[in-house]
Amino acid sequence: MIYTVTFNPALDYIVRLDSFAAGRINRVNYEQVLGGGKGINVSIVLGNLGHKSTALGFLAGFTGKEIIKQLRDFNAADDFVQLDEGFSRINVKIKAEVETEINGQGPKISEEKRNELFEKLEKLCAEDTLVLSGSIPNTLPDDMYEQTLSRLQGKGIRIVVDAEKNLLLKVLKFNPWLIKPNNHELGDMFGVKLENDEQIVEYAKKLQEKGAQNVLISMAGDGAILLTADGKCFKSPAPKGTLVNSIGAGDSMVAGFIAGYIESNGDFKKAFYMGVATGSASAFSDNLATRPEVENLLKTIE
Repeated sequence: MIYTVTFNPALDYIVRLDSFAAGRINRVNYEQVLGGGKGINVSIVLGNLGHKSTALGFLAGFTGKEIIKQLRDFNAADDFVQLDEGFSRINVKIKAEVETEINGQGPKISEEKRNELFEKLEKLCAEDTLVLSGSIPNTLPDDMYEQTLSRLQGKGIRIVVDAEKNLLLKVLKFNPWLIKPNNHELGDMFGVKLENDEQIVEYAKKLQEKGAQNVLISMAGDGAILLTADGKCFKSPAPKGTLVNSIGAGDSMVAGFIAGYIESNGDFKKAFYMGVATGSASAFSDNLATRPEVENLLKTIE
């Protein structure tokens, strides 16, 4: 079974404008409300690809109810910890000349509720896949990722981590099965600017030396690179298409990789191509990637 954890889920209110001016009334020409948060995006895309997953995390209020509804609409199960106060955050995504985001804060999470999530996660067993991704709300401890993985050590669970610099670096000691930084995040981890593929591979190997098993590097329009635990390196350019929406593309790549790995019985090359195609399919669409979109792009890169 596949599980995703989103510690700080959201509803994303996405608007498009011809132009945006601060301090003035702005009229939108397109709007959409989507369940958001990196793990939730992974679950939705997995559902679009025909793979069932269970989304976990913390939800509250009327926004939490809408997030659950949307997950179920996309064939994803849910087992969230329900909070008694507040509401799950609302993020505003403004798409005009440049993309602007205003992210909400999220509800307060007590220690009791935190332990309730741990109890759910401790039921996972060997061959399950767990995706940990996204930010940690300020009402949770900074080491929430570490606390989570320390409880799952030795259980044979495939752990996937997609998180910002410090969150990711601190969990490498738990030997995650897959991590997915982008090329800019990778350079930032080591305080360098990566200029070419050779440098990206060099520093991705450093993450393996620190404990990561497989490292998937997304590079937006430049494609992606995968380093596997057995020393293989795969590279792929990005499929050709028009960028419509960059939000969720990285999460879609993670979902596509997992789906491809399962469908190919553990073939990392096929999983890699599936990940690249799925990430690009989301980037080329107003919504998250669907199976037909992914399969059309897959034909162009394999």
